[in-house]
Amino acid sequence: MARQHLRLPSRQFSRSMGIRRHFDYFAIDKSPEEKNRKITINATHVEYESEKRHYGHIDCPGHMDFVKNMITGAAQMDGGILVVAANDGCMPQTREHLLICSQIGLPALVCFINKCDMMQGQEDMIELVEMEVRELLEKYKFPAEETPFVRGSAVKALEGDAENEEKILELVKKCDEWIPDPPRATDKPFLMAIEHVFEVGKDKKAVVVSGRVDQGQMKVGADAELSGFSAKKLTVKVASIEMYHKILEDCMPGDSVGAKIVGSGETVNLSKENVERGMVLSAPGATTLFNKVRAQVYVLTKEEGGRHTAFSPHYRPQLFFHCADVTADINFPESEKLAGELNKKYGRDAAEQKKKEAELKEFEKTLVCMPGDNRELLLTLAYPMPMEKGLKFTIREGKITVGWGSVTECLALDPKVSIEGIKHTKAVTGKGKKK
Repeated sequence: MARQHLRLPSRQFSRSMGIRRHFDYFAIDKSPEEKNRKITINATHVEYESEKRHYGHIDCPGHMDFVKNMITGAAQMDGGILVVAANDGCMPQTREHLLICSQIGLPALVCFINKCDMMQGQEDMIELVEMEVRELLEKYKFPAEETPFVRGSAVKALEGDAENEEKILELVKKCDEWIPDPPRATDKPFLMAIEHVFEVGKDKKAVVVSGRVDQGQMKVGADAELSGFSAKKLTVKVASIEMYHKILEDCMPGDSVGAKIVGSGETVNLSKENVERGMVLSAPGATTLFNKVRAQVYVLTKEEGGRHTAFSPHYRPQLFFHCADVTADINFPESEKLAGELNKKYGRDAAEQKKKEAELKEFEKTLVCMPGDNRELLLTLAYPMPMEKGLKFTIREGKITVGWGSVTECLALDPKVSIEGIKHTKAVTGKGKKK
């Protein structure tokens, strides 16, 4: 689950409302930067229980400058709590969060109108905020009329105000009732996208990776692979598994876990330098690496928060999928088709290469992808990544979301060519992404 700024109940309120396990406010925004600025910067995982469920709660950044970090949390959600301040109404990041939730196929949201204590005597303004949120929900294909809303004040609940404590209890109850139980792919090979990497132990030689299990099961002592950012996979062994400081013998889909891994086979000296966020920990042979894929992409319009202008072949934004963000070179099928025809026409004669390149370049000047277009595109990734048909991704440039898409065909792994068109030495040697 995820939301923008709603805080979990205080210790005293957790007991009074019957929540069995809780986490304090500072378990969420725990870094010095987050405490000083009083905003969430990185997605944080906490757990709590209602009478019906055990929740793994992902606290996602709501500030516009950190939407990039929100995407990592959103990719792991089974449901969501959208929080909108009654005094501010819908902000640009509210729209972008709803867009991203829609893109990843989030099944259900519960909405909390916060800071209602600051709008006393202005019920009509709170009504307008709720109407505005419902309009956005409808725009992004959520059931606007059926989605439950709760009004209250998180701060007042933390201060022990009885009325607002009841509002938080009502919010948890709405989550129990409205958000469906997610299906779990327990019969597929194990796969977990890595969100964080840590070094532990006195000598800092042990590596712990954390993330949410997407599919399959993994037991302590099992062999596994690390893949991503290199043409070479790393073989490892799972030494131990923890979830919210509890030691486990195995993990299942939906679990947010930390796994201590050690090198095995050819991977003799595993260190934090070999592992990074965005890689995938999986069962041996469960993933296939590609750096060229075909995808169906929708490009957002200016009104939807996207680009104001069109883009041409070899546009290079960032792709976000699982927990990774990778630069991609975007090309058009028409350009690919002409390149094939020119290869037949000119052959491999070095003297004719300049003619071929000039002809192709002139043709590509006529190709554009307009905001609002829904079309097929070819993507060349900066690094080999574990990809599969149907994988959804978000496209971003700077601080704006450009569009979204899904992989329709995995084409090739070409470790000799990078998006700069030169020999990709990192991919060939298996050294991975530059730190």
